[in-house]
Amino acid sequence: MTTALYDVPGPRTKRRHLFYGLASTVVILALIGWIIYLLFDTGQFVAEKWTPFTYQGIQDLLLKGLGNTLKAFGLAAVLSLALGAVLAAGRLSEYRVLRWVCTLLVEFFRAMPVLVMIFFIYVALKVEPLPALVAGLTLYNGSVLAEVFRTGVNSVDRGQREASYALGMRKTQVMTHVLVPQAVRAMLPTIISQLVVALKDTSLGFLITYEEFLHAGKLIASNLDYDLPFIPVVMVISPIYIGMCMLLSWLANWVSRRQKRNPKVEATDVGAPEPGSLLPGGHKRPAG
Repeated sequence: MTTALYDVPGPRTKRRHLFYGLASTVVILALIGWIIYLLFDTGQFVAEKWTPFTYQGIQDLLLKGLGNTLKAFGLAAVLSLALGAVLAAGRLSEYRVLRWVCTLLVEFFRAMPVLVMIFFIYVALKVEPLPALVAGLTLYNGSVLAEVFRTGVNSVDRGQREASYALGMRKTQVMTHVLVPQAVRAMLPTIISQLVVALKDTSLGFLITYEEFLHAGKLIASNLDYDLPFIPVVMVISPIYIGMCMLLSWLANWVSRRQKRNPKVEATDVGAPEPGSLLPGGHKRPAG
């Protein structure tokens, strides 16, 4: 018995795979144990380095930084989605000049490092830290999302577009009522992945003195009064970043499940015709 991708493993192969799995688990556990030993051996769990997190002022500093991070991410996410939709519509336009301009913008901002754009806006244009950070993230992530939107719309079966035009629908109606709703479900994982990138890139704000989460951690880690608690700060901040990214992924899965349960997108069962049902002309079908 075989599958489309590989042969079903036999008893010897199953034992070999089990051995590989156990060996890999032992190696990973040994690596984790070695890292924990190094942390204890270098004094990373001593009370002096963890005491700062019990102070109200330090907690307020971290909460303020987390709030600033979420503010920058929220603005960048909304503006990136809007910019991506506009640029994607331009690239799908029938007007050649508009299509060329949008293509040039997308390729330029995709190729430009996001840190360079943030520094240019902050230093050359003398913009405040928050608008500079949001603008840099928007230009980069918006250009990437533009390609995601364009590819998603083009991935819809061509027959859907042709059938819509045959029904007399305009291009705007075809896009909004036929192509985009189908493309969103296929694009959703990629959109969320790019938003996770935007969330992580908000940490670049500390380079332009924006008081976000990483900037707050840097202030704590570089404090000599607390014996430079660099590793404890990393162990506190990293799980929060990871948790926020996992929350975005969970949100994407939840939205996807909701769409599948939505009666507007579910298939409708059609019953078999019965005697006496109406014909297209409005006359009853003769029995027998």
